[in-house]
Amino acid sequence: MTPRRLAGLVAIVLLLPVSPLMAATFEEAAALYQDSDYKAAYDIAAELANAGDARAEAMLGAMFQEGKGVDRDIRQAIDWYQASAKQGHVGAMFALSTIYLDGSGGHFDRDKAIAWSQKAAAAAHVPAMHNLGLVYAGSAGGEPDWPLAAFWFTKAAEKGFAESQYNLGVLYAEGKGVETDPVKAGEWYLRAALQGLADAALDYGVMVFRGEGVQKDEKIGGEWLLVSARRGNPVAQNRVARLLAAGRGLKADPVEAVKWHLLASRAGRNDPELDAYMARLAPDQRAEAEGRAAAFTPQTTQPK
Repeated sequence: MTPRRLAGLVAIVLLLPVSPLMAATFEEAAALYQDSDYKAAYDIAAELANAGDARAEAMLGAMFQEGKGVDRDIRQAIDWYQASAKQGHVGAMFALSTIYLDGSGGHFDRDKAIAWSQKAAAAAHVPAMHNLGLVYAGSAGGEPDWPLAAFWFTKAAEKGFAESQYNLGVLYAEGKGVETDPVKAGEWYLRAALQGLADAALDYGVMVFRGEGVQKDEKIGGEWLLVSARRGNPVAQNRVARLLAAGRGLKADPVEAVKWHLLASRAGRNDPELDAYMARLAPDQRAEAEGRAAAFTPQTTQPK
């Protein structure tokens, strides 16, 4: 299993409430930050943070982490995040966990990453639950603990976190931490695919095409592979090219087949059989396929 990437840092939308007297001033700092006036935002946030405001402490942590309005300084970021987290700021807890997980500035610490992730997860922070699943799947080094990985992926998946839904599908498909169950694997792949996750659309499409854990339907399987291909997955692009060349699952279309083959090849998914297929195309067909490939832009909207 290749674990999905770490959940990204949640920006300052998860900030805790503050007293009405300080809210307007902090909101002004937040507005300046959103407008990219980082120096002015820092001046306000620093005064509030030095007075013990958890939201402002978290903002300073983010500014030092990202080098916005100040020189980038991970040690300073950690100090401010810790001050905020100790007051119960969930976003700061999560930020600390990601710093210790990705080793920003040489600060990798698996134990601290787990501790802060657990604190954030206990406060219902869903990306922290996902990251715990990744840690126990071995992404932070050490031997995987598949039952714990499955536990945390399930927690986040049930809250709708697409990448956890996909990872949970992988665990059910491979029988890691859970009993092998292709039906459940298909269910979780589908949930993630419906949220637009290209890898999930690929794996679900393959299952439907082959009839593994779900009812076999080559046409529907092909359509899901096409969803993944359109979102830029090179494996799906290769498989779609093969289906279009063979007229299996998808209506035969030599030009579209070569378009997808070209895109997959450029992403490193080579296929000598499709190279030979492309060589047999008429020059005008190949030129049309190359034009379509050059104009291709991966979709970012969710499938309907």
